[in-house]
Amino acid sequence: MKSSQGKFFISTAIPYVNDKPHLGFGLEIVQADVLARYRRLRGDHVFFLTGTDENALKNVLAAEERGIDVKQFIDENASEFRKLKHILNLSWDDFIRTSKQRHRDGAQKFWLACQKDIYKKKYKGLYCVGCEEFKTQKDLIDERCPEHPLQELNEVEEEDYFFRLSAYQDKIQKLLEEGKLEIIPETRRNEALSFIRRGLQDISISRSYERARGWGIPVPGDDTQVQYVWFDALTNYITALGYAENSELFQKYWQNNDSILHVIGKGVIRFHAVYWPAMLLSAGLNLPKRIFVHGYLTISGQKISKSLGNVVSPSELVDKYGADAVRYYLLREIPSGEDGDFSEAKFKERYNSDLANGLGNFAARVLKLGEDIKEINSKLGVDGEIEEHIKRIQSIVYKKIEEFKFHEALSAIWDLIGFGDECVNKTTPWAIKEANFKTQAIFNLIVILDNVAALLSPFLPATSEKITKSIEWRGDVLKVKKGEVLFPRLK
Repeated sequence: MKSSQGKFFISTAIPYVNDKPHLGFGLEIVQADVLARYRRLRGDHVFFLTGTDENALKNVLAAEERGIDVKQFIDENASEFRKLKHILNLSWDDFIRTSKQRHRDGAQKFWLACQKDIYKKKYKGLYCVGCEEFKTQKDLIDERCPEHPLQELNEVEEEDYFFRLSAYQDKIQKLLEEGKLEIIPETRRNEALSFIRRGLQDISISRSYERARGWGIPVPGDDTQVQYVWFDALTNYITALGYAENSELFQKYWQNNDSILHVIGKGVIRFHAVYWPAMLLSAGLNLPKRIFVHGYLTISGQKISKSLGNVVSPSELVDKYGADAVRYYLLREIPSGEDGDFSEAKFKERYNSDLANGLGNFAARVLKLGEDIKEINSKLGVDGEIEEHIKRIQSIVYKKIEEFKFHEALSAIWDLIGFGDECVNKTTPWAIKEANFKTQAIFNLIVILDNVAALLSPFLPATSEKITKSIEWRGDVLKVKKGEVLFPRLK
């Protein structure tokens, strides 16, 4: 892996805090974490951002339903999202909350930067609280929002501020067509282009103070209006970097950076691939370069939904099986960019076959063999065939990560584990009488395991570290200790 010493900004979408985090967001943030860790290993200067979207009407309505103060409700749930850093062993650099002053200052500055494209008019339309968006008839299926079919649409008529999105149609279309703003996978790029080619309409970017229940970021110079939640929320990517005060961090990771990546779910493509670039063009700011779009996580075939009662808590799953086991399932079982399903039965099957019987068993066999030899010369060379096989797998893994194909990258690592098992069975080191030949055979296996651990580092960081700590390279001496069982088999 070549060191690039570049700059890399990566963000997740920021989830609403109308409830505690569920496993669907766990998928997104773990994928982003893999990319951040991988780029750090490459030698890049990485800024990894996540946070919470706290100015939505749905948050206010959820607080009212609970019968508690909005700020208290939001603080409680934002805290649950922040805990994911420890729960899922994440490596983010900052956690932005959009109800805090640093975001408010930046969002208001951004509004003023777009002033030339903002005007006020009366509007009447159907509003989906779930999406926090006005819907047109062509957006609906059977008079319902396809994302939230169980929720009634609200008919709203009021005077709001609008953003001249239509003025940026040609520029955004050209960005996507020429790949200057790359959307991965290709199907999602085509989806965004299809939306643009239908003709962009100006969008409402404020709500009346009354309809927002007095919650949100005031429109500069007009206290009767608050900013539309998406218009304020999208700016989190720059407000966290210090856009309000034009900080060095903002200049480094946004304005003077050609490697800006958003990791998002397929339900918010329009906002990130169309609205956000237009807003940035209006404000005269740098644009993101790539958007990776993942699919939905379903639970036993059904979309995750509070109303269906099928929400799975990442915290509860990690308590039962461990963070790396949860990370592994999300990254291996769910095809990158596509929908994927979770069930505890499938989880246990994947855990036992891949983690307990696969990685765990291979590591235990090799470390036990290595521990039995008190001292190994670390200068021993690995067999040429094994070295070539390791290099080939490394190349595949790096390529697949760059292509956002996490499940295929992990599949390649498990191919290396399988190759290692074959080497154990073929050479049967425990049966070799001649000491030098025996040591060489075990050394080859240790090198394979050590490379497995290195490749696993972005995916299963705790497991990788445990293996690495069992293999100590001390100058000319290699010391191996058996260590703990990595993944106890589930019954």
